Formats: sequence, structure tokens, C-alpha cells
Amino acid sequence: MLKTYTIEYSLRLRRRFPSERQFFYTDDPLACEDAVQDLLERGALIHTVKHDGADLPPAEFDRVVKVAASAIAAARICASLHIKPEEERFRFGFTA
Repeated sequence: MLKTYTIEYSLRLRRRFPSERQFFYTDDPLACEDAVQDLLERGALIHTVKHDGADLPPAEFDRVVKVAASAIAAARICASLHIKPEEERFRFGFTA
């Protein structure tokens, strides 16, 4: 049986030569967003995100990446400025 979400990615071990493609499987949409966030932080190449075996529509894929990127930005702003998430949201608006 297929898992609900599949992320196909490869890690950049060297600058020009990405490693072989790897897969992350989950049934939870929040775990999928967390995995995309981790991959973005590590600089991985995200090839596709699939839902029930079909590629996500471009708008939905963009939404997943945008949510992950916002979470990364919020965490880094809070750490760099030594502020709480509530203040970060009020001042910069990244935290969901």
C-alpha cells in the first residue's frame, strides 16, 4: 500500500554531483511539511512531493515550500535577535 505523501530528494555531497535519489514516506501532512523544512535547511535537492502517488499541483507544492521556509526564517530571526515567537510574529509576521 502506498503511503499518502512521498518526497523524492537527493543530498548534495559535492557541489556538482548530487547523490542518488532518496525517498521519505509519511501519512501525516505535518510530518511532510517538517521533512521539507529539514531538507531545505540542509540544502537538499527536492525533486518531487507526491500525494497518493501523484505529483502535488504546483500551487500546493509552493504552499508546502513556503510554509517550511517561513518556519525556518522565523526560527532564525528568533535565535538571532533573542526574541520570542510572539514578538517575531508581531514584528516580522513569519510564525504561523
